[in-house]
This record gives sequence, structure tokens and C-alpha cells, in this order.
Amino acid sequence: MTQISITPTTETPAPKKLAEPQPPDARGWWWATGRRKTAVARVRIKPGSGEVKVQVSAKKFKTIEEYFSEIRDRTDAVSPLKATNLLGKFDVVARCDGGGYMGQAQAIRLAVARAIKKYDPTHEAVLRDNGYLTRDPREVERKKPGQAGARRRFQFSKR
Repeated sequence: MTQISITPTTETPAPKKLAEPQPPDARGWWWATGRRKTAVARVRIKPGSGEVKVQVSAKKFKTIEEYFSEIRDRTDAVSPLKATNLLGKFDVVARCDGGGYMGQAQAIRLAVARAIKKYDPTHEAVLRDNGYLTRDPREVERKKPGQAGARRRFQFSKR
């Protein structure tokens, strides 16, 4: 009978290779899309003075303070910039569709994180550790026929 000796290897796995930074578009913007519930946010970022605006119509913009009344939503929208220490160094323009304010703020958060990753992939680890690059898959469950809501039944009557 032959004896096989198994020696543990002390090799460390090779570090994950970073993606190449993507070049900006012709006007110097990095674009990304974020989604949450039924909200969709298309965001573009570029190095600048640190303005964060939401595009309401073709030529009308609102600041993040004017657009979101809740402090929670304002901080949510710019949290990837804070986590990567880029707050005040990038101009952010967001265009939102659908959903409510909270869903739109979280869609902006995902889009800003994706745009930062395109700009500089070295920030990916920080963004991923904070959960900014993960799309929240939760959606509203549909209402079923013969019921009052998605799960709620109509009141039962014995007689």
C-alpha cells in the first residue's frame, strides 16, 4: 500500500485584477443607471465644483435640497461620494423617473456608485463593502384576483 502525503499549500490567491477605468463621453461625463422598486435614475458625473442637481425637465434643475424634503433621502443620494471622499469634487446631474422619493434617492445612490466605479475602479472595494453597488431586488408583490390586496383576503362571512 502506498502512502500519499498531503502537504498544505501556503499559496495566497492572486488579488482580483481591477477593471480598466472607462473614458468619459465626448463632453467629459461618466454615465450610469440605477434602479430601485419602480424608480429609475440616470446619473452623470464629472470632476467639478461639487454641485448635485436633479434634472426636472429639459432645462429646469433643482438642487438635491430642493428636490428631496427628507434628510434621509438627501444623504442617501450622495452617500457613495462621502464613502469615497469625493464629495465636493464631482458635479452630479441625475434624471429620475417613476417610484417615490425614497426609491428615487436609492436609485440615484446606485447610479452614482456605478459611475464612480467607471471613473476609478480602485473605489470598487469601498463601494461594495458599504453595499452601494448591489441592486436591491425587492419589488411590490402584485395584487391577485379575488383578494383585497397582494395577500390580504376579503373579510370572511359565515352567513
